[in-house]
Amino acid sequence: MSAHREELRQHLLEHSVRRGDFTLKSGRKSSWFIDSKQTACRPESMLWMAEAVFDLIPQEATAIGGLTMGADPVAFITAAYAAAHGHPLRAFSVRKEVKDHGGGGRIAGALEPGDKVVVTEDTVTRGTSLLEAAHGIVEAGAEPVLLIALVDRGGTVQAMAEAEGFSFAAVFTAPDLGFPYEGA
Repeated sequence: MSAHREELRQHLLEHSVRRGDFTLKSGRKSSWFIDSKQTACRPESMLWMAEAVFDLIPQEATAIGGLTMGADPVAFITAAYAAAHGHPLRAFSVRKEVKDHGGGGRIAGALEPGDKVVVTEDTVTRGTSLLEAAHGIVEAGAEPVLLIALVDRGGTVQAMAEAEGFSFAAVFTAPDLGFPYEGA
């Protein structure tokens, strides 16, 4: 496991976790919120995050990406780290909507048919963004081999992913950060 895992966890707690009254994307209320991009996009923690994600990536993976915006920093920084460590990965984003001009489509970046893909997200509660991205990747002719979240705050993603034939891993869970799972 990552040599900098504890520093990454502490960085998340210091820079990404906020306490208070929040309404989640699902409409549910929560006493805590995590904006993982505050960790994923800071120079002192980028390599820690990439190292932790890279440690989970299967050897057969050839590409990394997910639904834009949440997946982008995780995918792009990890792809650069992976290339520097002898495992080049093409990086891409899945658009939320099909682009009807230019090259069109939902995929932006270097995804190729037949790629073995690691699907990323910064934070998941229910996992709908990960699954939406995985479906877009399948439609593009590639195969998701693992779904990865930097933080799983909900605790339900693994069962949802497995029900659709996907494997799931999280670098950290809500309990790892000292919080109960939020559920779906």
